[in-house]
Amino acid sequence: MSATISLTASDGFELAAYLAVPDGVPRGGVVVIQEIFGVNVHIRDVADGYSADGYIAIAPALFDRLERGVDLGYTGPDIEIGRDLARGRTDFARAVSDTEDAASLVRTMLPASGKVGCVGYCWGGVVAAASATSSVSKVDASVSYYGSGTVSLIGEPLIAPLLCHYGDQDTSIPPADIDKMRGAWPSAEVFVYPAQHGFNCDRREQYDPVARELARTRTLEFFGRHLG
Repeated sequence: MSATISLTASDGFELAAYLAVPDGVPRGGVVVIQEIFGVNVHIRDVADGYSADGYIAIAPALFDRLERGVDLGYTGPDIEIGRDLARGRTDFARAVSDTEDAASLVRTMLPASGKVGCVGYCWGGVVAAASATSSVSKVDASVSYYGSGTVSLIGEPLIAPLLCHYGDQDTSIPPADIDKMRGAWPSAEVFVYPAQHGFNCDRREQYDPVARELARTRTLEFFGRHLG
């Protein structure tokens, strides 16, 4: 079952969220954090995929504080709109807080021992990594896919387990940055694939099905260990 719901953040603001609930008793919860393109069809597909794997998945619309209903494609004009929203106008700390509020909501839908993780893509990959470093983190594990700028967070210690996926042809994330992250966070699991930025998204030219499947297998194994 899937539906768009209203999520009340800790400051009282109401934002939309795409919620996908599996049949039967859930294994845990997963917050799916959007790319710069909003909660578009790809992110909804990702949430549905985690629901099919037994997790309650929620994708909060983190741009709702600026513009409601952002649903962009992968063309040049949409890329520029998304970049402006994510990097020029969004309060990053608030995006992390809204992510944690989504995790709190999902936790209320789980058995008492249920755990919640998050997975983010592109800009959302940075949000996911930040959620793993937050001293008030409400997630039990985080997965970051090609989060450009994640290296800016390495001054903070990891509070939750972190898994990172990168492409070795991603010009926005230099190999030196990946090395810095490995050095600063030795407990993090970091994998590099022969792929470009956005390799997980089958609606982008950079899509790489082999890298996507391997990264997904590792992600599900990681969530299996840390969430159930």
